[in-house]
Amino acid sequence: MIEIPSDLHPDLVPLAFLLGNWQGAGVAALDGEDGPGTDKCNFGQEVAFSHDGRDFLQYVSQSWQLDDDGKKVRPLETESGFWRIDSERKVEVVMVRDQGIAEVWYGEMADQKPQIDLATDAIARTPSAGEYSGGKRLYGYVNGDLMWVGERAAPGVPLQPYMSAHLKKAVDPSEWAKDLGDLPDDGIAFFK
Repeated sequence: MIEIPSDLHPDLVPLAFLLGNWQGAGVAALDGEDGPGTDKCNFGQEVAFSHDGRDFLQYVSQSWQLDDDGKKVRPLETESGFWRIDSERKVEVVMVRDQGIAEVWYGEMADQKPQIDLATDAIARTPSAGEYSGGKRLYGYVNGDLMWVGERAAPGVPLQPYMSAHLKKAVDPSEWAKDLGDLPDDGIAFFK
């Protein structure tokens, strides 16, 4: 069940499924010696969607490459931005990435299900940023998990799979800690 905070701006109710902290893993196609997207790796990701009562969600994502044992190897990407939705379920996202890229994404939320399809509309790159000319992303809330897939294009390289991840809602200790008052003073007694 999707919980809708009482202080969430009414326009954002369709996006309430995104709220919270998410953690998980996925697969990335990195640029390699054989060209864009030729080196595959597993990655870990933490994503946070929050709000402050205004008509947008704040977004932050951090990802890092994982080794074969699931341990962090190195950072991959950090993104931050703002998500909005209008009364016709049109979604707009403004995002900045640590590689020197700023993007405007437009898309829409599917009818009757928590799924968002986005495509880039505008891209600005610093001189040090890698080649990049556009992207598509699909986000979906499936059985309580957040799943997403992204594609990217570069000059001379058509749109191709780039990253995808399966994220689970992270537990906020403050939510379950308030129930500790129901436990016996002797924690061992709880297990008897």
